[in-house]
Order: sequence, then C-alpha cells, then structure tokens
Amino acid sequence: MAVHILAKQQRLLPAVLAAACPLATAQTQTVTVTGRSSAANTASVAGWGDVPLHRLPLSATVLTAAQLADAGISSLGDITRLDAGVTDAYNAPGYWGQLAVRGFTLDNRYNYRRDGLPINAETLLPTGNKAALELLKGISGIQAGTSAPGGLLNLVVKRPTAGPLASATLEWTQPGSARASVDIGGRAGAEGGLGWRVNAGATRHDPSTRNSQGHARLLAGAISWQATPQALLEMEYEHSLQSQPSTPGFSLLGDALPSASRTDPRLNLNTQGWSLPVVMQGDTGSLRYTHTLGNSGLRVVAHAMQQRLRSEDRIAFPYGCSAEGNYDRYCSDGTFDLYDYRSEGERRTSSAADLSLQGRLSLGGLQHDIKIGVLATRHSARFERQAFNWVGVGSVDGQAVVPPDPTLTDENTQRSERSTEWHASDSIALTPTLQLWAGLRHTQLQRHSVRTDGSRATAYTQGFTTPWLGLSWQLAPQHMLYASTGQGVESEVAPNRARYLNAGQALPALKSRQFEAGWKHRSDNLQAQVAWFDIRRPQWADILAATGLPTTDCGSADSCTRSADGQTHHRGVEGSAEWQAGAWSLRASAMAQQTRREGSVDPLLNGLRPTNVPERSLKAQAVYNLATLPGLALIALASHEGQRMVLPDNRLATPGWARLDLGLRYAHTLSGHKLVWRMGVDNAADRRAWKEAPYQFGHTYLYPLAPRTWHASVQAAL
Repeated sequence: MAVHILAKQQRLLPAVLAAACPLATAQTQTVTVTGRSSAANTASVAGWGDVPLHRLPLSATVLTAAQLADAGISSLGDITRLDAGVTDAYNAPGYWGQLAVRGFTLDNRYNYRRDGLPINAETLLPTGNKAALELLKGISGIQAGTSAPGGLLNLVVKRPTAGPLASATLEWTQPGSARASVDIGGRAGAEGGLGWRVNAGATRHDPSTRNSQGHARLLAGAISWQATPQALLEMEYEHSLQSQPSTPGFSLLGDALPSASRTDPRLNLNTQGWSLPVVMQGDTGSLRYTHTLGNSGLRVVAHAMQQRLRSEDRIAFPYGCSAEGNYDRYCSDGTFDLYDYRSEGERRTSSAADLSLQGRLSLGGLQHDIKIGVLATRHSARFERQAFNWVGVGSVDGQAVVPPDPTLTDENTQRSERSTEWHASDSIALTPTLQLWAGLRHTQLQRHSVRTDGSRATAYTQGFTTPWLGLSWQLAPQHMLYASTGQGVESEVAPNRARYLNAGQALPALKSRQFEAGWKHRSDNLQAQVAWFDIRRPQWADILAATGLPTTDCGSADSCTRSADGQTHHRGVEGSAEWQAGAWSLRASAMAQQTRREGSVDPLLNGLRPTNVPERSLKAQAVYNLATLPGLALIALASHEGQRMVLPDNRLATPGWARLDLGLRYAHTLSGHKLVWRMGVDNAADRRAWKEAPYQFGHTYLYPLAPRTWHASVQAAL
C-alpha cells in the first residue's frame, strides 16, 4: 500500500490534476508552495457550489484521490488516520465500515452521499474510481432530510479530464495482499466535446489477520458530452465486488478487560471450517444534465442515480456467555457462545432524483448565491429468512471446533421508504466583508416495514423542516470569523412487538441542534482553523411501565414504552493547521470534546460518557524533501487517541494509544514515463492496544491495532 504523505502537497495543485491522476505530483522534484487553487479546496457536500472552504461558516474536509493514494487508503474506514475529528465506530475487517464524527456514529443508511445524492453504505464502497471524499462535520440537516448528527460523507466520482490520461498501479502489503489497477481516459469528437474515463482494478486479500483471504474487483466508466457551450451531459456506472471472511472482535473476559499486549492481533475468531466469506456486490449508475441559462449566471441541474446492492452476510459469530449469564461479553475463562449466522440474498436498492436551479444573481442591490430544488428518494431492503443458531462454545485462542447449523430459523425485516425534500439556500453579501448564509429543507417521509413472515408490520408518515443559518466576517483577506447554527432530524417507529405499549407507532421526530463558531486563516504558507461546537442529540429509550425508568430488559408483554429520554451532549474544540517552509511540510489536526448523557429520568445515567468515543484525538503528519536526492521525501505520521468507555455504565475503559507510521516516496521520470515509488511501515513500533471498543447489538467488542505492516507500491504514467 502507499505510505502516508502530507495532505498539503496535493492541495497545492489544481483540483482537476488531483482528481485525474495522483502521478501529477511526480512532475515536481520537491514540494514547494506556488499558490493555491480555490477549486482544489471546495466541497460540494457543503451545499454552496464552488465557494472555497476557507470562506464557508462551517467545518468540512476534502481528501483528494492523490491524498488517499499517498496515505495508503483503499477503504473508507481508513480515513480515521488523516483527521482527528473522525474516529472508528465499528470497523470490522472484511465488513462494511462505520465512522464517527465529533463522537456521533454516521448512519450507514442516511449519512452517505455519492456526487451529492443519497446512497446506502451497508456495503463496501470502493474508492478506486473516486476523485475525492468530502466530509461535512456537524449537523447535516441542511443537506439531508434525515441523518445522524455527525455529518455527511460524500464520494465524488472520477470524471473525464481535460486531456488524455493513462496510469497503472501495482501494490503489495505484508504478508501477501496485492492489487493492480489502471486509470485511463481521453477525449474525442469535435473540439474534444466527448470525454471518457475507465477505472479498473483487481485485488487479492491476504492480510495479517489469519483466515481472511479473499478477493475484490472494480470496473467503472464515465462519459461526458459537451453538446453546446450551455449544455453538459454526464453519465457514469460502476460495478464492484468483494468476497472476504469478516473478523469478529474480542471482548471482555467476565469483568476483566483483557491485556492488549498479550492478545495476538493476527487472530481471527471466525475460523470454523464451515465459515463462509461475506460477499458484497454493488452496481451504481447516474445521469446528470447541466444547462446554463444564457448569461444570467443561473443553471439548471437534473441529476438521477440508482444503486443496487446484493450481499451474502455470513460468519461464525461469537456472542455472550450463557454459562455465566452474561450476554454482553465473553466468559471469564475465555470461552463464548458461538452462533452460525447467515443472511443470504440481501438486496438493497436506492434511487434518487434531484432537480435544482442554482447560481449567482443580484436582488435588491445585494449579491445572492442561490440554490433551490426538490429531491425525491426511494429506498428498499429485501431479505430472506436468516440463520442465527447456537452451535457450541468457542474460545479466544481460536482452537475450538463446532458443527454448523445453517437452518433458517429467524425472520428478517423488509423495509421501504419514500421521501420528498424541498430545499433552498442563499448566501447574501451584506457588505464587502459581511456574509449571511441561510438554508431551509422541508421533508415529507413515508416508511414501511414488515417481517419476512408478514408479522410486525409498521407504516407511518412524517413531515418536518430543518433550518440552517450562518454569518461570516472577513476581518482581513487572510482571516475570517464565523458562527452558524442548524438542526437535523432522526425518525423512528416503536418496534411492533408485544412488549411495547406503543408498538408500531411513529415516534416524534427527534431534532438535533448544533451551534458552531470558529476562525479561519489562509495565506501562502499557512492554512489554519479552529472551531468550537456544541451538539445536542435527543435519545430514545425503553421506559419500564412499572417504574418509569429506562431499562434494557422488556421481557414481558405491555411492559415498556419506547420514548424520548434526555439527550446526548457533545461540545468541544477542533483545530487543524497546514504549514510549509523550505524542505519541510507539516500538517496536524486535534480535537478535544466533552461527551455526556443529560436529562434522563434516571439520575444514574446523567453524566455518563457514550461508549467507544475518545474525548481526545491528535493526528500529525510531516514530510521532509531531501535536497541531496531531488524527488525523494521522508514521511512520518503520528496518531493518538484517548481512552474509550467499554460499557454503558462507564465501569471500564480502554487506555489511550499512540502509533507511528514511517515511509518514503520517490518520484522521477524514466524513458519519458513518470514513476512514483512508495515504501513504508505502519505501526513501526508494533504497538499493541485496543484501537476501538464498539458496543453493538447489546454486546461489547474490542478491536486491536493492526500489527507492524510493511507495504510498497509503484505508479506509472503510461
């Protein structure tokens, strides 16, 4: 895999080069600042078109394809290595990843976008044909009808470039993973009006985790046709597949937190002879038409997309300890209950269509940047019956052998959803230095669900409006102060089960709220920003009818009510800086936050921290360009995260950890071909620690830091 490198190197190049070919940086022998392209530092996910990030009253991060290649990132879960505000939420190797932003886990069904349109991330989302990843931090109601409050992650698809493009990459990762990929494109037709681009890749997975061999493939193509100077038609399609066994986590051993230093991070507890790989296949295509309305500065954009996913979800799954009556951890002697879990033939389909009018105009003597439109989405999830059968007792040494039981004994849940979102935003230049930003989104939502046997049917409709408001003050060309506030919505129905008094009823839409204030600086050799944020998110809970208190045990009929109970309150400071001087380039980001439960009817819950959320995080990167050998750069990346709570009652926490990655990058030209060689080692000190402690499905899991891993790659412009 490619090694870490300072993100600032790529931001110094125009966005079109960064998106088109990571080899563009090979033309320079050292990293120097020659000026910044505002286009390279914009984020469409923010909703303000081509306005540079340093002028927006919000927090967002853009990672280009070149940055991802230099950081060795091929999966979304790995972007936690580049930004202190992003942490692991449940990143099981071989499975789809989950991320947390500012301590809130992104919802894989509602917090992901692809070229601005909503998609389902309950699958492997390939990065090989993505020009950039855009991360909007904080409340996302300005861009999403319903979503978790952490933010939105948008995948920007690679499009045809201005000129011909041809590159190939070979990568190797210890002990035996290998990948080959190509990126080619060009233009044809009168005056090059027709552009095309193809990305293809094949991967053999043989990671350090044992019994995890698998394979993956990607084929993607994009076409653009500039029919007239005012009309642009864009089409693209991607097919991806990954087949690989997933890796379950370790857990508490009774009441004890096991020693990470004595746990083999290469061990996979999914080791049964009958264990089958998780297979995730995705087919996605989109069509976008942009028409400029004369010289008005306005354009109409019609954009439609469909995503079809198919999954085979299978694992020998460790869960609980019935021998000791604990179902949220493993047994104190290192054994656990082992289940044969299989959910095959899963199908998820997402369709979206957006029609908008956007651009710049003058009204009432003031300049406006407007966007108004409507977004219609459809989501469906169709499943077969599933197996979740106890098959015996496993052990943390991975040596236990138990028989399979693939009998389909459990029902699954079919889901359907429709929504229509009317949205409008406006940026108003009140004075040459004072800017007002406003957005409004109204959502009409319909949701249905039913079990595969026809039971527990639910159906409800809701409507809600989410506003957003910001104000920015340009103190000087290099300095800006801002403040913004917004809302986001999550919608849920009480489970249609006999234990709930309000079974099948829609719960009131819970509105999260955020306030953010910050300072941004941008000059030739320094870019920095600091943001203070305050997010309040209402909580749902099961309230026991007999006591009126939250409970985790609704065992009998008509015993509980699902309702709101207080809130989770996250507030903190997040900052980042990029600096370059001479041969040195440095980049760092840090976050410190306080995360607490508040307002619960149970006073014992108030003041507790959420599980698996570090309150301190630091990521720093450094690159030194050797003057004695132009083109050679030495690279180092340091990561630190604080402790994470393991249990909801906060009785146990994993210690904080730090990790160091080292590498080098050599760019040169050979026989007219640009070559980039990379070699490095992740976790150079072979540090042992619990990287994350997700509390999922009523169970605590522990995932270790990956062991010391060597990697190498070569990219060639053909």
